[in-house]
Amino acid sequence: MAARSSRSDKGPGFFSQIRTLFTFTREEYRWLPWLIAAILVAGVGVGVLVGFLLPPVAIWSVILWGVTGLLLGVLGSLMTMTRLSTTAMYRKIDGRPGAAGHVLTTSLGRSWRASDMPVGVNPKTQEAVYRAIGRGGVVIVGEGARGRLTRLVNEERSKVQRVASGVPVNVFYVGHGEGEVEIAKLASTIKKLPKAIDRTTQAAVIKRVDSVSQSLASLPIPKGIDPTKARAPRPR
Repeated sequence: MAARSSRSDKGPGFFSQIRTLFTFTREEYRWLPWLIAAILVAGVGVGVLVGFLLPPVAIWSVILWGVTGLLLGVLGSLMTMTRLSTTAMYRKIDGRPGAAGHVLTTSLGRSWRASDMPVGVNPKTQEAVYRAIGRGGVVIVGEGARGRLTRLVNEERSKVQRVASGVPVNVFYVGHGEGEVEIAKLASTIKKLPKAIDRTTQAAVIKRVDSVSQSLASLPIPKGIDPTKARAPRPR
């Protein structure tokens, strides 16, 4: 029983993750199987061609090069599928409440501190404001109609500037309009911010901002993104 329990605690195996990744991506890109097949065939074809071009030409040499090409094709297929799965995830969550929080907590890496819970929210319209703190300073992300986000953004910016004077505060609005950032480009845009504070200052800012943050437990949080479903699975 103990051995069986330990095996179940390891989670899904490699091939199970590949199957999940494939299923997730194919839901958005129905032509994925044909693309993978083309990559595999191309890999084998290149390998066989190299086997014929490099002397001495022998059957065993052509076979080995063909196998090598197949392995390279498998690697290329995994890389392509992983990239497409990320794009598929962004397409699925684009425009849904909670998408910005999901991206901030899953795509910025360990150098940034963020939460998938908004720091400010309009319970009637579901406009929400999220916050991330990193080496680039403080980032405030508005999600929803930009005109109705002004008050929430200004309140959060004033709170941060009050307790972290001198720390850069960058504001981004998620959307497809002029001056807005698409959800697929939000993480990369934030990561491009120049480093403005060191790790010690970052930790101090996080502590100060958290100490003055009001509890949102009593506010109705917009339900939208389920991270367990929206996140593109990746093979380990």
